[in-house]
Amino acid sequence: MFIGRANQSAILDSSKRAACRDGFTLLEIMLAVAILAMMSLAIYRFVQSNLTALRASSDASVADARYNGLRDLLQAQWQSLPTKQGAITGEPFKLNDRQRDEIKWVCSAGPGLLTRYAAGKFTVQMRLQPESNKNGQLDLGLLRKPHDETGIGLETWVPLIKNVSSLQIQYFDPQLNSWADRWTDALRLPRLVKLTVGRTDAAVPWEAIIPLGRTPY
Repeated sequence: MFIGRANQSAILDSSKRAACRDGFTLLEIMLAVAILAMMSLAIYRFVQSNLTALRASSDASVADARYNGLRDLLQAQWQSLPTKQGAITGEPFKLNDRQRDEIKWVCSAGPGLLTRYAAGKFTVQMRLQPESNKNGQLDLGLLRKPHDETGIGLETWVPLIKNVSSLQIQYFDPQLNSWADRWTDALRLPRLVKLTVGRTDAAVPWEAIIPLGRTPY
């Protein structure tokens, strides 16, 4: 069958156009790469934000566990003190407009002393103390020493919670039916002790009310 030159040229042009349609142009490839890059960036930011949220949640849980452990420690110690020999005293202090109250009690070896093998009685003082002389960071901890006079110079500092901003302690007096900022009666114990600790890692301070009398159940 004879085909003219014009028909041959038309057939060649159509085949060339079909071959071009089978591939991708440079613009199409660039658009596809840009879309993939945007999708990859969105996925990366999503994963990164989730990891940051999980890390922050984990850090907050660890910090809350430390405060809950402090509450349990003090409750176990103070509820074991003899009711008719109070041995708890507390004074309010303020330094640079920050509450830095202190509470002191006398106990033998046990949870309040953080040891089971100490001989004799010890005076334990819970207070804030600078971490070092180079910065203003305050740590909450226990300062313990032998109760008798032979323990002069044998003080031991046990840090409990790092980097807190303030410590406020109040005592509920059942005779007055109100809260007091100090406790000086060494012959009886307060009914309740309220701790308010300013946290540098949270906007709201941590607060706990610890009963000194054991519940009957």
